[in-house]
Amino acid sequence: MGQADAPTKKQLDALNAYSKAVSDFESILGQRRAQINSKQPLPNLPGQALYLARIGMMSAYKDLTDALPSKIGRPNKFGIPPAYFDADKEPLIDEYRALFDILEVPPADAHKSDTPFKDVVDLATAIARAEGLDAANAEAAGRISLGLFFAETNGNQNVGNARSNKYKGSFQTGPTEDHNGRAKWAVMKPSIAAIDPVLILRDDKEEARAGHLDHRFNHWTAVRDALMNEHADLFPQLAGIVKTLPDPIDQMKLFELIQIIPSPTRSALKSGKLVSYRISGPTIMGYLRNNSIFAFGRADRAKTSATFREILDAMWLFNAKFERALAKFDEIKARQKG
Repeated sequence: MGQADAPTKKQLDALNAYSKAVSDFESILGQRRAQINSKQPLPNLPGQALYLARIGMMSAYKDLTDALPSKIGRPNKFGIPPAYFDADKEPLIDEYRALFDILEVPPADAHKSDTPFKDVVDLATAIARAEGLDAANAEAAGRISLGLFFAETNGNQNVGNARSNKYKGSFQTGPTEDHNGRAKWAVMKPSIAAIDPVLILRDDKEEARAGHLDHRFNHWTAVRDALMNEHADLFPQLAGIVKTLPDPIDQMKLFELIQIIPSPTRSALKSGKLVSYRISGPTIMGYLRNNSIFAFGRADRAKTSATFREILDAMWLFNAKFERALAKFDEIKARQKG
């Protein structure tokens, strides 16, 4: 009498699966740290196993809290919903991030900027103005683009990519994307020169500085070319996007989806019913899961389709990065006004 019911087999299985997932994550963290400290050769894509183990731990925890809601604990410092993450495991995520900082250190010949955040805002704002946007929407373009910088690299410039041999630099672009962006910039440059000649002087300086360097490892040219490749084409739609998605973080999420699933996102925008537009298919859902969207727990992983409203809501792992971007943007605007 008065005793709690014994756990069911499903609950015991979930407990055991979570314990194993934590152990697996601890193991790969320890292995990668030992390899780095002893200067051993690292495997190709050394961050991929780390990433999958982190996803595995969080996914197993969500299955556990679905089976045993009493396991949902206190809030954590990362802002992850408590049903997906046990705050007692914060040190493991701290180590995970520390390892990625080492694995993704910029190359020695990368060209850093002393004003990386302002560069993003200035470039996006100038591009938006050249596209014909008014001051308010051009400012929104700058704010959203700064969010992309945080989403892609956590606000770190010129980084490598421990999970990909293709995507690199401040906006994590591939060679083709960078080339396309450079070509589009060359066409738009005269229009921007008429609006902001000071910015073009900076651009000429950075272009000369980059020379034959991979332009993705000059922060200025990396940001410029990435924005021109995909996002500049959508800037003229910003007024409608802001009206449909008044939350600045939702706006950032939408533009991040241009990085992850560009074609479906463009189709959703053209449909006139953005938030209710539904995407489906294992390939598209796989792209989302590879970016920590619908990746945690059996229920999420079983989804075969989703509306854009559901996708935006499922991008909660980006929230902390976008909040940092908003705070940094406010600092930049306050400094300009001051």
